[in-house]
Amino acid sequence: MRPRNVWQALSRPGYLLSAWPWRSAGYLLTGAVTGAVVLVGIVLSAAAGGVLALALVGLPLLLGTALVGIPVAAVERARLRLVDAEPVPDPHRAPGEPGLRAWLSTRLRERATWRELGHALLFAGLLWPVDALAFTVLLLGPLSVVATPLLMAALGEAKVLKVWPVTTWPAAVGWAALGLVLLALGACLLGVVAGARAGLVRLLIAPQETDLGARVVELARSRVRLVDAFEAERRRIERDLHDGAQQRLVALTMTLGLARLDAPPGLLADRLATAHQEAGAALAELRELIHGIHPKVLADYGLEAAVADAADRSAVPVDVDLDLPGRLSPAVEAAAYFVVCEALANVGRHSGASRAEVSGGHRDGRLLLRIRDDGRGGARAGEGSGLTGLADRVSVLDGRLSLSSPPGGPTLLRVEIPCDPAS
Repeated sequence: MRPRNVWQALSRPGYLLSAWPWRSAGYLLTGAVTGAVVLVGIVLSAAAGGVLALALVGLPLLLGTALVGIPVAAVERARLRLVDAEPVPDPHRAPGEPGLRAWLSTRLRERATWRELGHALLFAGLLWPVDALAFTVLLLGPLSVVATPLLMAALGEAKVLKVWPVTTWPAAVGWAALGLVLLALGACLLGVVAGARAGLVRLLIAPQETDLGARVVELARSRVRLVDAFEAERRRIERDLHDGAQQRLVALTMTLGLARLDAPPGLLADRLATAHQEAGAALAELRELIHGIHPKVLADYGLEAAVADAADRSAVPVDVDLDLPGRLSPAVEAAAYFVVCEALANVGRHSGASRAEVSGGHRDGRLLLRIRDDGRGGARAGEGSGLTGLADRVSVLDGRLSLSSPPGGPTLLRVEIPCDPAS
């Protein structure tokens, strides 16, 4: 596995023979040059803004000084790839409207803009001299020591680091050998300095909370996409079963019925009658399965009608009192419907209730549902009641499910799902 950054490269034995020392040197050299340019630009911009502060042109100059961190941070994100292959996301969000005014308003209100301005000031005032010093001491210094024999051959004498004179060849070769050792040590230190420098820059222009926030947003969006895809696939299966397998079973049932009428009394007629009954039972089961996958009344008429239909089919009498502004999103309607169906099925199987009630509505951007029964109570999640599955289904939509079921009853299941009416 290839190293992704200079720290991983430093931990491997082939670091000195790899390109990472030179990439580290390039990172520090470009940092020194870029920092010097940024310093000159900030000084000139601040000086011009101070001189023209009383003129109208001074405002754009001062705004330019405030926004100088944005291009500097963009350059730093590109330079980081020299020593760190992990991409740095752009923390700025897109303006809500087109035009320069909206762009300036968005950028001046973002914390990332002022954080990047602080990085630019630190870069121009402190970081680039450190880059230049590290590059000179750790690379150019050892290289000049290694070049001592070449200077001896060209000039007849040499001064190591402008301090120690060298006039003999044995001394020159000794200094060159020492220079190679210093060069290897300097290459390692270059990686350390470049890695620390890159870590500081990443902390300043791409803090961890920004990355986590972006990941949370992307996870939320991907979860919504998965829910929508799941509901679309559920509806496709229901449609295929309704239009395909169900129609074939209807045709088979009719054919068996006609054959039964035409067959003379006897063993064949009895077998045709049995087959006709089995086909009818299979058709009834298929219709029930289709209704459970995605009931047509839910797709056509919405949650209120679907809950009323589920209440009519319940083994326990159910009162329905829902107040909805209209259709909700398909994912929310499907989740709410199946929660109600599962809750009513639990009431019929386990509660011993004589009556149940489904009530709720849409208030303050949330769908509220309450399923109540007058049964014996004592319901608990994780005991085969299906409540854990209901909670999981609701939590996918950022909803909450709470249960109150003391021994002796009554049992109250409360569901809250954030949603807006569908447009």
